[in-house]
Amino acid sequence: MTPILLTPRDLAVAASLVVLDMGLSIALGLNLHRQLAWAAGRMVVQLLLIGLVLRSVFALASPAVTLAVLLAMAAMAGREVAARPEQRLGRFGNYSVGAGAVLLATFITATLALTTAIRPVPWYDARYAIPLAGIVLGNVMNAASLALDALLGGVVRERAAIEAQLALGASITEAMRGLVRASVRRALLPLINTMSAAGIITLPGIMTGQILAGMPPMEAVKYQILLMFLLAGGSGIAAVAAVWLAARRLTDRRQRLRLDRLEAK
Repeated sequence: MTPILLTPRDLAVAASLVVLDMGLSIALGLNLHRQLAWAAGRMVVQLLLIGLVLRSVFALASPAVTLAVLLAMAAMAGREVAARPEQRLGRFGNYSVGAGAVLLATFITATLALTTAIRPVPWYDARYAIPLAGIVLGNVMNAASLALDALLGGVVRERAAIEAQLALGASITEAMRGLVRASVRRALLPLINTMSAAGIITLPGIMTGQILAGMPPMEAVKYQILLMFLLAGGSGIAAVAAVWLAARRLTDRRQRLRLDRLEAK
């Protein structure tokens, strides 16, 4: 099947729906029309730029350039993780925790997929490595962000209970076990809901895109299943890593809770 190529006119017709939203905003007094216009324009520019960048990167076929792009993506994902929690660890703690968690999770899951299931030659081919890492990064970023926000907010909220357990002889690990478990659980629930709805309520994005591009439906389904498994594993790794790294920063060798290491946002 020959893929259907989109023309500028096709995109302009689709953009009319954004214009419709802007009209509704004005009619209903929502005051969102400027934000909609800015977001839509920014999205178009960003995607066109990344398209040009990827075209150049694919043409170069350089492992060093591919690695640089992946590290830049991970660095930006770490920044997003750091910015979302209401509480912040001092000395750029949120950033180091977020970047470390997403980098670890993305490296493990993307490398596993590239070397076992997809198997391009070479396995680090930018045409495969960068899109796959981008999809994984987006999801592990959300998991790490939710886990970090839940832990930092929870440790402030439950400070008295944690310190009471420490005073009774519990270790810091035992005192924070319930909070750690709740933080990881919160991070994984959105992915569980997504997996539960896939194929019945929704057709996931990568599967829809592949079908529109001409891939047989069953092959598209296989890729979507593979991707969901990767996202599940990556999200779990990112959530646990974020919680573990943050918990280490909030304790010391004397098994004390160190909330003085938090700073106002």
